[in-house]
Amino acid sequence: MAVPASALADIVTETVTVRTAVGEVAAPVAPETVVALDLAALDSLAALGVPVAGRPDMTPPAYLAKAVEGVPTVGTLFEPDFEALAVMAPDLIVAGGRSQPQVAALSRIAPTLDMTVGAEDLVEEAKARLDAYGAIFDRAEQARDLKDDLDAALDETRTAVGGKGNALILLVSGTKISAYGAGSRFGWLHDRLDLPQAVPDLREGNHGEAVSFEFLAKADPDWLLVIDRGAAIGQGGEAAAATLDNPLVAGTKAGKAGQILYLDGAAMYLAAGGVQSLMLTLEQLRQSFANAGA
Repeated sequence: MAVPASALADIVTETVTVRTAVGEVAAPVAPETVVALDLAALDSLAALGVPVAGRPDMTPPAYLAKAVEGVPTVGTLFEPDFEALAVMAPDLIVAGGRSQPQVAALSRIAPTLDMTVGAEDLVEEAKARLDAYGAIFDRAEQARDLKDDLDAALDETRTAVGGKGNALILLVSGTKISAYGAGSRFGWLHDRLDLPQAVPDLREGNHGEAVSFEFLAKADPDWLLVIDRGAAIGQGGEAAAATLDNPLVAGTKAGKAGQILYLDGAAMYLAAGGVQSLMLTLEQLRQSFANAGA
């Protein structure tokens, strides 16, 4: 017996091919119940005005608090609540980053996209994710506008940092300090803004290079760009400002000039690759570098 065309429309889900962290994948068009288990995804979906029905159980970055207010939690960034997800029966799950290892298991519940934003070219991958979400949720025009805004912010910030000296990026976790350079998870600050490195050839990758206060004194950067991991994840313990409050750091050019900039840790560490996190970080840099020497 032939199935009426009207019934087929209900059976067959329309799909669109989008770019993900694992290449091109068919994704459902206009899914109604969407779960996002990655903060960069939540960030960009919120910027596009796409509501989500489920999110990780954690204190969100301040700028995302309103977007996730009242949204049910379905596990953590690392461990989804599969039972809750099965009951929710989402039309699409967006995973990535810390939830990336769970993609295969999540795919047994609903179509799941790995939208991890890699460090190799974080800005371009962030734009690719915007394009994908624009195609999935019929927001291509909004995605283009956001990309244009991001490009403009990059240009303005590049101008602001030009000629203002070199920089060293630090991740501070309690009393531990790691330095990051071009090609690292935070390296887009150097790569995209033409910001000179105070120390070239630092180890690439997610974990940076463990360094000492003596290393900082020898590097003697014009700027220290600091990410407080403990504050970003809501962990107690010594704050980055307290850790760096010592004579060796104070004696650097950055310390003497008051050019130790504490970047928004949640934006840089937790939601890296979200369009709002990028814009927030660029605004911080633009204001600080533009005011230098004023």
